[in-house]
Amino acid sequence: MIHSEGVILLVLAIIGVIVAITLVIYAYLNMNYDKKPLKQTYRAGYIEKQVTLDDGTILNYAEGPAHGPALLLIHGQSMQWEDYARVLPELAQYYHVFAVDCHGHGESSHDASKYTAVAMGKDFVWFIENVIGERAVLSGHSSGGILAAWIAANAPEVVQGIVLEDPPFFSVEPHEMKDTFVWLDSFELIHNFNNQSVEDDYVVYYMENSYLWGKFGDLRKLTAKSTKQYRESHPGEPLKLWYVPYKWIHGTLYLDDFDLDFAETFYTGDWFKGFNQEETLSKINAHSVYIKAATQFGEDGVLYAANRDEDAEKVHSLLGNEMITIKSGHDIHFEKPDEFIRIMVDFLKKIKKHGYNESRYPG
Repeated sequence: MIHSEGVILLVLAIIGVIVAITLVIYAYLNMNYDKKPLKQTYRAGYIEKQVTLDDGTILNYAEGPAHGPALLLIHGQSMQWEDYARVLPELAQYYHVFAVDCHGHGESSHDASKYTAVAMGKDFVWFIENVIGERAVLSGHSSGGILAAWIAANAPEVVQGIVLEDPPFFSVEPHEMKDTFVWLDSFELIHNFNNQSVEDDYVVYYMENSYLWGKFGDLRKLTAKSTKQYRESHPGEPLKLWYVPYKWIHGTLYLDDFDLDFAETFYTGDWFKGFNQEETLSKINAHSVYIKAATQFGEDGVLYAANRDEDAEKVHSLLGNEMITIKSGHDIHFEKPDEFIRIMVDFLKKIKKHGYNESRYPG
């Protein structure tokens, strides 16, 4: 009997140790998930740089080693160039990568006069001509995909081809997105934050008022409380909660370096001044690939994806290109890095097959 009890206690002790180790590993990953990819990026030869345009606008970017044709990566809203860290080391084996911080993001200028697709697109054309110095492949995620499309439509001479990573075409202007996740969990939320005076930390406000976290009941109260405590004890540091899966709060990682006035231009529609979505897509002649995250709806009918299937088909039809649908969240290069890299490598093979133009610009 004593022997049996001893065996049971030993088994329980072993199980307890395994559970403890599992929790430690789980907590460590949630608190440090972004560090290793960024270290690997710098080890791969990337250097962070800045360039100043004639009007004083600063564009911050990371440049990789010159192992292939130029590739300009344009991140999505509220992200910054580091969001590509999971794919940057391997992409450097095939491309000469330039990953830029968009206006109002990261260490690029936070100048509200530049928060339109047209103004940003023009600055990125300048960047290709004066910094990259040769025609480039463009890959843009979300609103960055809309910018890549604008550049391809309006400055085709600087573009080798474009990869559009889940851009929200036809579901991104105010009248198009009132029943979408991004409206409820971002644009409307930020607008409301800007028009209140109780809470001055948007990360805390987000966790307390988020449409997404509102689905979690009591867990929402716990995370909101933990968020406030963490932000008070870790000023200036991005939110990380050991017990929350990092993918659930990855969208808050760069918010301290994001100008919320940028999001306000999507709430008002001002970002699209002088920009017609259908006309832009119909003007593109560059070889292109359109990556679409599989469409999902919530139980309340809210669109969780960047756009609906019929909108995606419209994009595909206007471009006349290859469309790849992936079961993933919106940030495909972060959630499915291996698939994103494969698409980018295959794309390079295709544009070389169809005639690669290595023209360079003076200087």
